[in-house]
Amino acid sequence: MKSRVVIITGASEGIGKALAIALAREGAHVVVAARKREALEEVAAACGEALVVPTDVADEAACRKLIDAAVERFGGIDVLVNNAGISMNGRFDAVASLDVFERLMRVNYLGAVYCTYHALPHLKAKKGLIVGISSLQGKTGFPLSTGYAGSKHAMQGFFDSLRIELEGSGVDVTMVSPGPVHTDIHARKLGADGKVASLGKDFSNKPQMSVEECVDQIARAIRSRRRELVMTTGGKLAVWLRPFFPRFVDAQVARRVKEFYD
Repeated sequence: MKSRVVIITGASEGIGKALAIALAREGAHVVVAARKREALEEVAAACGEALVVPTDVADEAACRKLIDAAVERFGGIDVLVNNAGISMNGRFDAVASLDVFERLMRVNYLGAVYCTYHALPHLKAKKGLIVGISSLQGKTGFPLSTGYAGSKHAMQGFFDSLRIELEGSGVDVTMVSPGPVHTDIHARKLGADGKVASLGKDFSNKPQMSVEECVDQIARAIRSRRRELVMTTGGKLAVWLRPFFPRFVDAQVARRVKEFYD
């Protein structure tokens, strides 16, 4: 990754933050984007050096400015990591306002579309790589996550289609589908009332992949320009079994989700 220009959205915490630091240590020129400048400055300090561009990916104009800032500083883009996202916890029949679905789609799906659209000419010039950080919820349904799973399914479909269109262009697409990862994502889930709030529970004792292991797998997928990365044995089994035993997979997912949140 030495001297490669890498843009990472959602880089102020969790997977995005750890990935930025890891790639910077490999010599990449990292551009970190998220809404909070102060948090991004801390990430940049941990990277040693990084371009900080405060960005709300739900705003197309902000996404365009992010890409322009990266190109102005470094002259091009080698890798775009669409990592920004927000999660959900709540039953569909308890949703107070459908605004929660619009918010999830704008951040998780359209944010990736906006950034990719404006970055694509520069990625073509460098024969670069587009990375979509999706979720196992982009592969199969999850209870309490209709809006989140829907946005990740949309993201998966968009990038799978774009990959076909880009055949022969030199630009590759890598889709990443993590399972539960030990981050602070539970501190900013959208509830059925549409408000961002913590679930007020400690999930540290639940079975989750460490951020370090998750990022190590993502970094290896980026270096090898891997087509798709589905994490965890259970996740791989669910994806493989679902076309043949859909009810069984649904039941197992429902059980695992209940165990996790209980």
